[in-house]
Amino acid sequence: MMEFDSVIMSRMLTSLTLAFHIIFATVGVGIPVMVSIAEFIGIKKKDAHYTLLARRWTRGFVITVAVGVVTGTAIGLQLSLLWPSFMQVAGNVISLPLFLETFAFFFEAIFLGAYLYTWDRFKNPIYHWLLSIPVVIGSSMSAFFITTVNAFMNTPQGFELEGRTITSIDPLAAMFNPATPTKVFHVISSSYLTSAAILAAITAFYIIKKKATPYHKKALKLTMMATFIFAVTTAVAGDLSAKFLAKEQPEKLAAAEWHFETEKGADLILFGTLNEENEVENAIRIPNALSFLAHGSFDSEVTGLDKIEEDVTPPLWIHYMFDLMVMLGMYAMGVSFLYIVLSKLKRWNENNKWLLWLIVLNGPFAMLAIEFGWIFAEVGRQPWILRGYMKVAEGATTSPHVDWMFLLFLGLYILLGVFCVTVLRKLFRNNPVELELEQRYPNISNRGDDE
Repeated sequence: MMEFDSVIMSRMLTSLTLAFHIIFATVGVGIPVMVSIAEFIGIKKKDAHYTLLARRWTRGFVITVAVGVVTGTAIGLQLSLLWPSFMQVAGNVISLPLFLETFAFFFEAIFLGAYLYTWDRFKNPIYHWLLSIPVVIGSSMSAFFITTVNAFMNTPQGFELEGRTITSIDPLAAMFNPATPTKVFHVISSSYLTSAAILAAITAFYIIKKKATPYHKKALKLTMMATFIFAVTTAVAGDLSAKFLAKEQPEKLAAAEWHFETEKGADLILFGTLNEENEVENAIRIPNALSFLAHGSFDSEVTGLDKIEEDVTPPLWIHYMFDLMVMLGMYAMGVSFLYIVLSKLKRWNENNKWLLWLIVLNGPFAMLAIEFGWIFAEVGRQPWILRGYMKVAEGATTSPHVDWMFLLFLGLYILLGVFCVTVLRKLFRNNPVELELEQRYPNISNRGDDE
């Protein structure tokens, strides 16, 4: 009984840590891209507003990096403490990407420090902008390496297992497993999307509460354009991911879509409920759409749960995680597209609060989509921790003290969350845009529309 309890608590603690860490990991990947774009536009247009955007975003980014370091360290610690059997089997195989992820972080941190402290130190500002490129590369490569570890857990290869002994290790084959391309594409693209959406939401909220200055108009235009572009790429990544699941993890796709019987021309099911006989009720059905999503043809055959053994069938409630992830992703694309259309038609006015509020909502919605997508990805692999080799219950610790660890880490994350919000509020509230523009760029007006 104690072993069962320790498995549940280990899963809860790991879930808590990852759910908190993913907030900072996501912005840690996406914000550097937005910073680099803003500074580049500022240099090319000789527009101090965009340069100031890059400056201010960088300051906030540094705070989130600091918190992300703590939560990332906690994940490494918990892998060893909570999942010792898993690390004993898989640790030797995935040690290369884990090491490279750490290397990528230090690579990013070194150039981030140089970028942060060399503003206005170059006669030609393009040299300062060039320092942002290694930061973007480091953050994205960090996401790449850690995502390959998760991909390995879904489609493990590059080793042979004899009992509990790992032989014939090929770390590169383990890293570049079948799940790696689609997972990496989806993670990086959705991180860029979420970061742009959050920055747009903050800007829109400021405009609602105060006023639409030229600085904030430009910030909103840049972030909403980026949101739309990255929403499109994320949709492409999602489509490729669905086709990957249909080929490599059919049980995951079938559970996500409540597809119980193998058939051609399968319908796509949105939301709904299941009765006691596992019959779908109150759902929205899109005829033949699942076949197209899975194989690119409306008549293709999609594997159902009838072909999957019951003891390796994922929990059926992941259907809601999948639907919410997709719906919120489509919301981001729709809101950003609407903003662009209204801007082109000259019907957009920054004082139209209804659209501004839709943009504000898109920030937390985008982060929720990340959380729902992560839950779908991890729970959809259940009951496996290493698909086909080891189940979750086999990889967890048997320690009876995980509950105390859970409480301690919960307290830590509450403290870190309060710290992060407090510091960011003081950082920007005590140094408003108007004051910084006047101090740094006295010849630039922040009143009226000078675009």
